[in-house]
Amino acid sequence: MLPCGVFNRKYSQDMAIVRTRHQWGILIATFLLLLILPSFASNYFLSLINFISITIIVTLGLQIISGYCGQISFGQAAFMAVGAYVSAILTSKLGLSFWIALPLSGIAAGLLGIIGGAPSLRIKGFYLAIATIAIHALVMWFVLHSQVTGGVSGLHVPAPKIGPLIFKENKSMYYIIVPVMVLLTLAAKNLTRSKVGRAFVAIRDNDLAAEVMGINVYYYKLLAFFISCLYAGVGGSLFAHWMQMVHPEQFTLIHALYYIGMIIIGGMGSITGVFFGVLFIRLLDELVMFASPPLAAIFPWLGSQPAAALGVVAFGVVLLLFLIFEPRGLAHRWEIFKVTYRLHPFAY
Repeated sequence: MLPCGVFNRKYSQDMAIVRTRHQWGILIATFLLLLILPSFASNYFLSLINFISITIIVTLGLQIISGYCGQISFGQAAFMAVGAYVSAILTSKLGLSFWIALPLSGIAAGLLGIIGGAPSLRIKGFYLAIATIAIHALVMWFVLHSQVTGGVSGLHVPAPKIGPLIFKENKSMYYIIVPVMVLLTLAAKNLTRSKVGRAFVAIRDNDLAAEVMGINVYYYKLLAFFISCLYAGVGGSLFAHWMQMVHPEQFTLIHALYYIGMIIIGGMGSITGVFFGVLFIRLLDELVMFASPPLAAIFPWLGSQPAAALGVVAFGVVLLLFLIFEPRGLAHRWEIFKVTYRLHPFAY
């Protein structure tokens, strides 16, 4: 729906992502803000932006497999670990450049995702969810017991560099992480509008009907797994080089549950919902972190470091409230708001 008084005269205009001058103005202003943000933002804020951007990349992959294709996956943290460790091994042990390791880590995670998604033709729903949890357990067992991955000690990862320029601070890594996030968001948005995206939605709504219509269900399910895991692998590679180390404790099943919660809170089947869900949960975590010291002083029985426990409790309460009162997520509220202001002054 377009604002009152705005009409499309060409089919290309109707299919465009950015369709009005107002939208173009907001988009250009956003890009300019992202470009100049490191010049005045604090190191803490840039660190938060980097973390949010990496989480958005990983959650975009989960949105494609779960929100659009309807395949439940709890293995996103494991595939993120695959990308992180592959990138770490290629750069620290084999001496490859980060710029080569980044796409290779995504491809490696994607290929493993195809293997993990192979049973998806015969199992679905709860059983597929259990299968992805098993994949997570197998991946993390290998990480913990392999000498190549460093076992429980993890691996140190070199900082990316271009010639003499080394990206080892939040400000410099910002100019790698955020552009990759923007490009992958644009790719995901266009994917969902393509033939492949429509096939994903058809499989999600009714896989039997999709097969009757001529859609190769098995092929598209495997493709969805590959794309989802590729996103997780790229996010894992960026995370490893941003943190400059990888450790098994960075990729637990709790992290996978958080990614699921983010797309539920943001809105299933919505690229915009990924941003809403990630921002909501990450800012909630920051709020809990700042609120925990005063709460510990007021309620001594919480202990000296209640942030970890309170974070999980807050996440659970918020997720429960969204499932009961707003199951379609924040993206649904955003769509309602857009319809309201676009119909102005004829809101009635």
